[in-house]
Amino acid sequence: MATAWAVFFDEWQPYGACARLQQRLVEARQQDHIPDVVLFVEHPPVITLGRRGRDNHVVSLPGHLKADNIEVVRAGRGGDVTYHAPGQLVMYPILRLMRRGGLAHGYLHALEEIAIRTTGDFGVKARRREGKSGAWSEKGKLAAIGFRVQRSVTSHGMSFNVNPDLSGFRHIVPCGLAGEPVTSLEEHLGNACPPISGVRAVMTTHFAGVMDREVTLKTPEELLALCPALNRTVETAACT
Repeated sequence: MATAWAVFFDEWQPYGACARLQQRLVEARQQDHIPDVVLFVEHPPVITLGRRGRDNHVVSLPGHLKADNIEVVRAGRGGDVTYHAPGQLVMYPILRLMRRGGLAHGYLHALEEIAIRTTGDFGVKARRREGKSGAWSEKGKLAAIGFRVQRSVTSHGMSFNVNPDLSGFRHIVPCGLAGEPVTSLEEHLGNACPPISGVRAVMTTHFAGVMDREVTLKTPEELLALCPALNRTVETAACT
């Protein structure tokens, strides 16, 4: 069984810093300097546009976004537009896909399965929808997926709504799907909603099972120590 390092960030991480960190990890993984890695983070409020993202899917004026302290950035992932905020758990796997090729669809299915299993462990039924990526409940979309594969190594990944302020999604057409609601575990469970740390632990377990990886926990500091080249990535903003 392959090994993967799981790295938990307890402080909010700027989106741009995490994107740069991921790219360094991708390069290190391509050269087999590190095993697979999966990052778990929360971001400050930010709207990201994927490679297929349309500017008109950001429906609020720049002044309104600035008033709400929401940044807008272009992302290297697939997909359209999404919103990240505290209370949303974001999982970034840096994985070398098995060398059979053509596994992007299978990888998407695996990410959806992790979200569905995680949701189910908290008593909420989630499912796939034909022609739409992600994990969906009867109330709306719980998990959004957008990733990139470079020379068989993945980056970006999945955002999972635990207890974010969902009002931020009013600024966009989420994933370019007009009229489709976005939901969270908190909307389903109310005061019984688990904390981010609890969801993170469950998701890590399902990541290991679905991806068939033996997971070892590493701190951000240990990640930098084990792969010194990453120190060039950012002003350690992604590792505070």
